Amino acid sequence: MINQYSSTSAYSAPRALFKAFLVLLLFATSFTTQAQSDTYRKGQHIEPAYEGWWENDDGTFSFIFGYHNENWEEELDIAIGDNNFFTPGNPDRGQPTHFLPRRNRFTFEVVVPADWGDKELEWTITSNGVTKTAYATLARDYVVDNVVIASETGSLGAGTSSPESRANVAPELTVLGDRTGDQITRRVRVGEPLQIEARVDDDGLPKPRAASLTRPVIEGRERMLTPPRQVTVGKTNGLFLSWNIYRGEGPVEFDPPQIKPWEDTRTSANSPWGPLWTPPPVPEDGIYRTEVTFDEPGTYVLWGRADDGGLYHDEYITVIVSE
Repeated sequence: MINQYSSTSAYSAPRALFKAFLVLLLFATSFTTQAQSDTYRKGQHIEPAYEGWWENDDGTFSFIFGYHNENWEEELDIAIGDNNFFTPGNPDRGQPTHFLPRRNRFTFEVVVPADWGDKELEWTITSNGVTKTAYATLARDYVVDNVVIASETGSLGAGTSSPESRANVAPELTVLGDRTGDQITRRVRVGEPLQIEARVDDDGLPKPRAASLTRPVIEGRERMLTPPRQVTVGKTNGLFLSWNIYRGEGPVEFDPPQIKPWEDTRTSANSPWGPLWTPPPVPEDGIYRTEVTFDEPGTYVLWGRADDGGLYHDEYITVIVSE
């Protein structure tokens, strides 16, 4: 008969080996991610991406585009022209000229008329010597709805839905202050902070998981040790507002530092796709206050995205910066 001491001894070695295996697994995962980020920090190209389309209430259609900047750090500026254009028709369809790192989904939409038919709309980008084109059509398998958006961005597993996701309504972002119709313009001098106040109204769905609010470190460890359960990148649900440069060149500083709207999956990356990220507290009055400082004169477009994890709403501010 094996006594309790010999039984404990029999299991101690496998347990130690298992712990060692976990340490090695974490090290290998961390090393692989770091190696990838080091390899692709800069010098890579941009892949424009056609995300899909939806029909508007007036019978027109919206083509939705995003992009994948292969770089982990380099943010490329590509002016409208030979290296950043649409065809046929107007080469400027409201696309970004400042490209954030990595995968940026559902970044902007282009409205086409109701009689578009089976034509293609092409978005071409040349960056770091590489030319890539995205082709948009009204193919039925590219129809986009709220569940598709939540699924593709990682709020849901690919091809799944839930009563909560189907009931979710996108947050509503409203920039406070003067505007002319849909146009919001601000003027500021170099080095002078621009004050942005914006209200975000949301229905509270999808609800942040209780674990992500009360046990961030424990949950983060569990997520790092758990194999992926979906083919899309995982995202933590929770309301946030993020301001970023959409058009314009020159150093720009945001205070407080903004949450990344792109899929940065590294730990502590201030990104909803990072393992330890938790949603920030919502201001008591619902007003988000941000200071933006420009180092160089020029005309900039700021892009604000209110995101509840599953759905989003965008606003844009044109800023004219003088000396």
